[in-house]
Amino acid sequence: PYEHVIANQMTTLDDLTTVLKETLESRGVLGRVRARIRAEVFRALDEESESKPRLSNENLLINELIREYLEFNRYQYACSVLLPESGQPSEPLDRRFFVQELGI
Repeated sequence: PYEHVIANQMTTLDDLTTVLKETLESRGVLGRVRARIRAEVFRALDEESESKPRLSNENLLINELIREYLEFNRYQYACSVLLPESGQPSEPLDRRFFVQELGI
């Protein structure tokens, strides 16, 4: 008799898990959580690894263009990993800088 009750509870738990996962995925929450976890893993690995070389001006500009592309296309998860891994400042450069200095 108890085996039937346990089996029903497991099915209900599996159904609940499935519905929650689908809901979180459809709202984009699950993707953001996964991206945040990846970013934190990179951050933790960076703390333990050799220090990175100073971010050159060229790489700063290239990374900023990549950030602009990712944000324009709403690739939030990729951008959330790029910033901590590359050492790019959290505040984006002013777009006017690219227009004035680089003509783009």
